[in-house]
Amino acid sequence: MQAQENIINVDALNANKPTECQSAKRNTVQRWSIEEIVALYELPLNDLLYKAHTIHRENHDPNAVQVSTLLSIKTGGCSEDCGYCPQAARYHTEVENEPMLPIAEVLKAAQAAKDSGASRFCMGAAWRSPKQRDLEPVLKMISEVKAMGLETCATLGMLKEGMATQLKEAGLDYYNHNLDTAPEFYGDVISTRTYEDRLDTLDSVREADINVCSGGIIGMGETRQQRAGLLAQFANMERPPESVPINLLTQVEGTPLHRTEELDPFEFVRTIAAARIVMPKSFVRLSAGRQTMHEGIQAMCFMAGANSVFYGEKLLTTGNPEAETDKMLFAKLGIHAI
Repeated sequence: MQAQENIINVDALNANKPTECQSAKRNTVQRWSIEEIVALYELPLNDLLYKAHTIHRENHDPNAVQVSTLLSIKTGGCSEDCGYCPQAARYHTEVENEPMLPIAEVLKAAQAAKDSGASRFCMGAAWRSPKQRDLEPVLKMISEVKAMGLETCATLGMLKEGMATQLKEAGLDYYNHNLDTAPEFYGDVISTRTYEDRLDTLDSVREADINVCSGGIIGMGETRQQRAGLLAQFANMERPPESVPINLLTQVEGTPLHRTEELDPFEFVRTIAAARIVMPKSFVRLSAGRQTMHEGIQAMCFMAGANSVFYGEKLLTTGNPEAETDKMLFAKLGIHAI
C-alpha cells in the first residue's frame, strides 16, 4: 500500500526466486531475498514505518503488547565462546558460575511475574546443552509454572534427541533458541557451536510441536546486509517463528564485543519495521538493550510493529526496564498488556 505515487513499490517483492536451503533436509519457502529486505531498510523512514504499521494493524491489535518475564534459573559457567555473553566461563566478567535455582524460588518469581501482568514466564539456563539430569528439575518447573496459568518458555541451549518431546509433555509452550546473526557473520561471534547446530535445535522443537521463539542480536558490528540476512533466515522458514526477539547488543566489560561501536537507534527501529513486514503474523519482541533506549525510540518501535516485551529487573544477567516503568510508558502510549 502506498501513501503517495513516488514511494518505492515494495509490495510486489514476495514473488521471488527460490534460493538454497541452509540444509538439504530443511525445506524453506522463499519469500524474501536479502536484497529485497535491504531495500526495505533503505526506504525513507516515514515510508518504512507507514508500510510496517499498516501490515501490523492488518494482523495484530496495534495497541496490545504481549508481556513476558525472563528468569535465569542457572547462571554462568557456560562453555561456549559467544562474544557478547558475560555467562561464558572463559571471559572475565562479574558473572559467577551459580547452581540451579530451587524450584520454590522459581515458582515465587513466576507468581510475582504473573502479579505484575506478565502472561508468559521464560526460564533460561547457561548451558551449551542440558544433560538429562539437568533437564529433570526443569521439567518440574515447567509443569508447575504451567499450572499457575502462565504460558511457559525455556532457553536451555542445544537439545539432544528426545528432549524436545519431554519438554512438550511437561507443558512447554515456547522454546527460545536464537540464531543470533546472519550465517556469514556468525563465525565472527561464535566458534563453539555452528549455525547448523542452531537450526537443528529449531527443527527438533518444531517436530515436537512447540512454538518457536528465535531472534538475534544487532549492533555486534554486522553490516545492514547481514542484519537483513538474519531476517531472511526467519522469513523464509517454512513456518516462521511465532516469537522473534530483536536484541540490541548490551555491552559487558570482559567480553570480546565490549567497546563495539554503538548502533544508531534509528537502525534498530528500521530492523523492527523490516521484521514486521517480512513476518506479518509473528510477535516481534523488544528484548535486550531496552534499558538504553529513550522512550521515544521505544514508541517508534511499537509503531513499527513491535508487540512483545520483557518485563522485569533483568534479562538473564543484563539490566531491563522495571515493570512499573514499562507500565508508565504503556499508559502514555495507550498500550495494554496481553
